[in-house]
Amino acid sequence: VEVKKKAGSDICVTKRVINVSIRYSQKIHFFRALGLMLEEVGRNKADFEITEHPQFTMNGAMFDVSQGNAVMKVETVKNFLRRMAVMGLNMLMLYCEDSYEVKAQPYFGYMRGKYSYEDMKECDDYADIFGIEMIPCIQTLAHLIDVLKWPVYWDMRDDEETLLVGEEKTYKFIEDLIVTASAPFRTKRIHIGMDEAWRLGLGAYLQRNGLRKKFDIMNEHLERVLKIVEKHGLKPMIWSDMYFRAASKTGDYYDLDAEISCELAGTVPKGVQLVYWDYYHDNEDFYTEYIKRHRKFGSDPIFAGGIWTWTGFNANWGKTFNTTNPALNACKKEGIKEVFVTIWGDNGTESNVFSNLLGLQLFAEHGYARELYMEKLKNRFEFCTGCNFDDFMSIKYLDEVPGTDKDNMENYNPSKYLMWQDLLIGLFDKNIEGLPLNAHYEKLTKVFENAIKRNGKYSFLFEYLAKVSNVLSIKSEMGIKLTEAYKNGDKSALRNFAENELPELEKRVKDLRKTNKQQWFEINKALGWEVMDMRYGSLLIRIQSTIEQIKDYLDGKCEHIEELEQERLSYTGKPGLVKYANYYGLIVSASRIAPKA
Repeated sequence: VEVKKKAGSDICVTKRVINVSIRYSQKIHFFRALGLMLEEVGRNKADFEITEHPQFTMNGAMFDVSQGNAVMKVETVKNFLRRMAVMGLNMLMLYCEDSYEVKAQPYFGYMRGKYSYEDMKECDDYADIFGIEMIPCIQTLAHLIDVLKWPVYWDMRDDEETLLVGEEKTYKFIEDLIVTASAPFRTKRIHIGMDEAWRLGLGAYLQRNGLRKKFDIMNEHLERVLKIVEKHGLKPMIWSDMYFRAASKTGDYYDLDAEISCELAGTVPKGVQLVYWDYYHDNEDFYTEYIKRHRKFGSDPIFAGGIWTWTGFNANWGKTFNTTNPALNACKKEGIKEVFVTIWGDNGTESNVFSNLLGLQLFAEHGYARELYMEKLKNRFEFCTGCNFDDFMSIKYLDEVPGTDKDNMENYNPSKYLMWQDLLIGLFDKNIEGLPLNAHYEKLTKVFENAIKRNGKYSFLFEYLAKVSNVLSIKSEMGIKLTEAYKNGDKSALRNFAENELPELEKRVKDLRKTNKQQWFEINKALGWEVMDMRYGSLLIRIQSTIEQIKDYLDGKCEHIEELEQERLSYTGKPGLVKYANYYGLIVSASRIAPKA
């Protein structure tokens, strides 16, 4: 094999009988080329010639290791780095709200999974082998609820998740964060957040300073934070939504009626890159328009799409593909050179992080072709991961169930709310009446069980999914059937629930929890699992309570099962499946547990 590095070269892999040559310009392109060579040689081709034209200078991924409590182990990060290298992705961010150790701030990330300096340095050193840039990704304004809950920080908070602008302690704190977050990495780039500061200036700031425009407060804050960034020789980027919300009468990020005035465009400090995040639209024209609007602020934005794995146990591939393809097509046509895909972990991280492999491949294949070819995507995915494309696509059927639209573009997530909802209270039962969900999940369980045999090192993913589906194959409609038996006075059916069906459900839930826990501890740091243990524990004890209440009723110890006496209402006030019910505390009970817990 002859290998030659040439500045500005496309990726060229050529084989003539037994002689192979690789031409490339960037280190990451060599690893992409190496994979292409091995893939084609594996097909026993005597001759071949492959030329690829890199579309982006930066193409990578951002993994959320804070909001869902799951902090990947260093070895897990390395696993992804190897896969990304052979795919040809050259950037990785770990989104950390409080998931990194700050020596000067002992309560920062206290009793939460977090990375040490040594952890981050080890990841960065490993990434550099492959030509992958690791960029620190933190928050310096809002999204800090897990930090600001501690009383030691109450004197520098505007509200429960937003820092108090203008308070001197705030900027000493931010400097500690920036210095610590950037120290382990070679890069001088840093993502400092600044998004979704919903109530900026409306808490402690309002009491101190009176009512002021949110946008003016943010700009003052950004100016001070940038002085810290510049002091340490760093190059910042921020999420762009707050600028667009300032232009919208409704505060909407994606408001096509909003006008980007010259005055507003001039408020973005020079040297700050805007990150346009959007994983909602399936219209290429929308992305094109918003890229142009971002350019009004003086430079090309970085584009951030998303892999929809943050709403439960599954990956919503319909929505992921139907938003990613037009977005990246628009980026290529508009000459956007830096893109990455976000992988959020909202409210629990029930979805196994390795479900995202197919989404990474999707971004990679867009990055090396003007047009995406599905057949090449399938072949590359199976080579780069050893996994089966069709099996990975089948993951979407955990939520794309009877009653949803094709490709689940509205993002229904029944797998989550049907898993955690209470059997006796059944807040979602009215919305699933008449839908054959048990049968759907029973069939899907067999699909996942068969997939275990075909997915190599990642077969464990389908072991987990099969057990999720196996629980849902009897739990989905159980609340409806239980209520029906009670209201019909069918004591024989109720006894069968107490003696057979509920104990079987308990057995399946325990089996699922055991697998989920084993995989969590192999993939993630331990802290954070306690949240999932609490969810499983609650589900299991409520199964026991249901058995006890049925038996007490059948034995004449109580006249009624009060929960089953209640009229079932639609969760939304409308018939049909519920879209995007993602907060555990709003799924399990109508009573208060904790805000959005």
